[in-house]
Amino acid sequence: MGVLNKLPWSYVILGCLTLGLAPFNPPHIWEKLVMLMNGTLTRGIDRFDLVYHSIPWALLVLKLVAANRGKAA
Repeated sequence: MGVLNKLPWSYVILGCLTLGLAPFNPPHIWEKLVMLMNGTLTRGIDRFDLVYHSIPWALLVLKLVAANRGKAA
């Protein structure tokens, strides 16, 4: 968690707004999540794409959890 704490919030938010949402109309991550829920996320490139565009969002969630744990302690 030390590396996560050293990562600035601005980088994480910028990553979510750029890589996490690109291309922007409609957001690519949204298309992949819909494909996952419909059961049409079958190609390897689509799975990789979902993981790749999810990384900034996962970092944001982990950073939020780590920040809240620090406040609770």
